[in-house]
Amino acid sequence: MTRNMGYALLAGLAAVAILVSTAIFVGAGGRKPAPDASAPRGGESAAPASSGAWVGTWSASPASAEPNAPAEGYPDASLRNVVHTSVGGTAARVRFSNLFGTRPLTIAGATLALAAEPSSPAAAAGSMRRLTFGNRHEVTVPVGSTVTSDAVRLNVPAAADLLVTLYTPTGSGAVTHHPHARQTSYLARGDQAADTTGTPYTEQTTYWRYVTAVDVWTNETEGAVVVLGDSITDGVTSSPGANHRWTDFLADRLRTERGAPRYSVLNQGISGNRILLDASPADPKNGPSALNRLERDVFSRTGAEVLVVQLGINDILKTPHQTDPQKIVDGLERITQRAHQRGLRVIGATLTPFGGHRKHTPRLEAVRQRVNEQIRRGGVFDAVVDFDAALRDPAAPQRLRPAYDSGDHLHPSDSGFRAMAQALDLRMLEGASPAVL
Repeated sequence: MTRNMGYALLAGLAAVAILVSTAIFVGAGGRKPAPDASAPRGGESAAPASSGAWVGTWSASPASAEPNAPAEGYPDASLRNVVHTSVGGTAARVRFSNLFGTRPLTIAGATLALAAEPSSPAAAAGSMRRLTFGNRHEVTVPVGSTVTSDAVRLNVPAAADLLVTLYTPTGSGAVTHHPHARQTSYLARGDQAADTTGTPYTEQTTYWRYVTAVDVWTNETEGAVVVLGDSITDGVTSSPGANHRWTDFLADRLRTERGAPRYSVLNQGISGNRILLDASPADPKNGPSALNRLERDVFSRTGAEVLVVQLGINDILKTPHQTDPQKIVDGLERITQRAHQRGLRVIGATLTPFGGHRKHTPRLEAVRQRVNEQIRRGGVFDAVVDFDAALRDPAAPQRLRPAYDSGDHLHPSDSGFRAMAQALDLRMLEGASPAVL
């Protein structure tokens, strides 16, 4: 069976389940158990129909305003974002962001659907749902703000592609985006938010625009693992459309391995991101520093229970270079301390090799080694995943193992990303309460 055939079968079964669950709901006279207070009723929205909890199944960090976008944004256009779930559920809600906007963002229509095939703009039969916002089909998102849709009843499978579409009737100025999606999304002219065929979606993009999170109502998971990272977590060299970021492989392990803790995985990687410094105005897509985006990208994630931190290389590598290892370690410790204040357990990663990269020098290598020594010694995080040991070449420890090197001597290949996910001892995720460090 091919990948697309298998996905088509999955989508078909999901569509049948949607129809069956709807019939059961109608046959029961429309009665619902006591709803979660955060899941409003009305219109096509629906409170969850079974016990469970809200948890994030997918998310992405808004990085900056989209470069080279039309000055007006995308007036009279439908933006169809393709996103990949980590866990499934029986209802869903979507978060949109106008964080980097220069004008209010008007969404005159939004929908959520299961993709008919991986990366396809077409919707699986019976899965299209119109989203509402306080029971209204239109919402205006102020500059710098976010909005979360009402809940819609939809059987969302794990490891499936969803279509999140919004129609913007007027110009909204700068477009909030995530630049390295490693996933094809789509644009159509006019109001095509409810289109199920995918035919009008003739323009492709490698960005996610405006959408930053999808939550599901589920009893499949106990919470979310939030991964705060840079381009290595963002998966910038992973195969496009294949969902081969290391966080995707981690989500696979959590779904399939016997005895694995039941967590979703939320990828909050931004390429070029640093611990200590915000992106420069000359290269804004690297995003705010990790310390400055903790509240937005970690603590606000639905169901967050564990934080994994993969950061530090860009502090060393990018100009101005941070050559004091203690300042990097201090920044990591501040992340841990703030996460502890929110009750999160923190797992930290060692800094991976970059020997052979055009910016590698003995001096910068020494900084990396010093940071890793302190991380391994303990006292920085609750637990440590040694990505350096998992990826380095035994014959040349300053470099990535050749099979794990994407070719730029900094970012892993798909095999390297898989090795990273395998290096994380899943028992770390269920460790004791946050330690006093």
